[in-house]
Amino acid sequence: MPTRRAFIAGAASLPALAPAARASEPVSHVLRAAPATVQLAPADFPLTPLWAFNGTVPGETLRLRQGDMFRARLENGLDQPTTIHWHGQRLPNAMDGVPYMTQAAVMPGDSFDYTFRLRDAGTFWYHPHANSLEQISRGLAGVMIVAEAAPPEVDAEEVLVFDDWRLTEDAQIHPSFNSRHDKSHGGRLGNYITVNARPEVTGQQVSGSRLRLRLVNTATARIFRLRLDGVRAWIVALDAMPLDVPEETRELILAPAQRADLIVDVTAQPGEEAMIASVERDGTYAMVTWAVTGPVRTARTAPSALPPNDMPRLAPDDARSQPLVLEGGAMRGLPEEAVWKGERQAARKLIEGGQFWLFNGVAGMPDTPLVEASLGETIRIPITNRTAFPHAMHLHGMHFREILPVGLGPWRDTLLVGPDETREIAFVADNPGNWMFHCHMAAHQMSGMMNWIRVI
Repeated sequence: MPTRRAFIAGAASLPALAPAARASEPVSHVLRAAPATVQLAPADFPLTPLWAFNGTVPGETLRLRQGDMFRARLENGLDQPTTIHWHGQRLPNAMDGVPYMTQAAVMPGDSFDYTFRLRDAGTFWYHPHANSLEQISRGLAGVMIVAEAAPPEVDAEEVLVFDDWRLTEDAQIHPSFNSRHDKSHGGRLGNYITVNARPEVTGQQVSGSRLRLRLVNTATARIFRLRLDGVRAWIVALDAMPLDVPEETRELILAPAQRADLIVDVTAQPGEEAMIASVERDGTYAMVTWAVTGPVRTARTAPSALPPNDMPRLAPDDARSQPLVLEGGAMRGLPEEAVWKGERQAARKLIEGGQFWLFNGVAGMPDTPLVEASLGETIRIPITNRTAFPHAMHLHGMHFREILPVGLGPWRDTLLVGPDETREIAFVADNPGNWMFHCHMAAHQMSGMMNWIRVI
């Protein structure tokens, strides 16, 4: 995110900052962001100093019920400002956790109360939106689960948080947060991948058992390509929103910030293994392994769809269109001039300022929104990626659907757009306020790839 000075200097059109909230009723959760030390690397390595919510990495999994009022207090035990963004939640704008857009940043030693009703069931996550590259990379992330009124019948449920870490040889977090290479290439990729902050999750499952798996990618740049073996799997929700019809799959791609809910039946026989593996450039690594035991349970029919959330009706044929063009980065480069800080500047000046990417010819947060939409209006955004890298495009406060050659794609809040692709999304502007729209590769966001949408 831009500094407070840089953002406010160009933000005369934004509403006044929300003051630190104090709910009239007591909070149900206190999340303290503070330094912690954990055994992140294998046991023969030293402990790793991290930043964590309530001392655990990932942070506490918040289990809640659809329709309830959520009240949580962020306490800042860091030596820098922070916030919490409740990723994927359709909530009031003042609760969205974007510093100097929806709230003042929470200073060291201060606190802020977040209060909003849980409109949707599904798998969400929470993370800082202040200095997010460093704060997320140091461990500040957790999962929020909002249960359906009628959840599916399963034998067990597991939450699986996929992440990567850039560690030194003595298992310390590498301090290269301002690397120009990361900013201009694929982002801050780690050299150590984990699930639930471990190199591998292991356990036992009975052959024929049915599981619900909630998968979350909290990495700041890594795109996980996951392979499932020894199970029959269906995707039942993406980014918290149920699919109309569960989709059977053997492989899954999770971009940064994306989530997927799976229903899986263990098909491996007793004595065999079932697993989820990550396909990387240098090989395929088992991330989750279950030893399969007996007795064998009776096979079941394919799962039914989850209860849908109350989503708006899209009318893309009648929608206003606002194109978004992504440019810059290594291999393709910036044009000779582009807009930064409200002025046309030479590419050299942008690079000196750590800006390597453009949205519609503009680096960094612009003074005016990409779109100013009337409440209830449907908006289309064709996203053309002219860069050499993929980008995980995330919209705050609302979900969208991709416009496909035939029909509409599933509801999402984060879409992976590959190099030289054009992908078009449509959403109903049904949540008033100013909402960020940015690349969720955090190094890309901080080096140019952010914009915003106003709903009035």
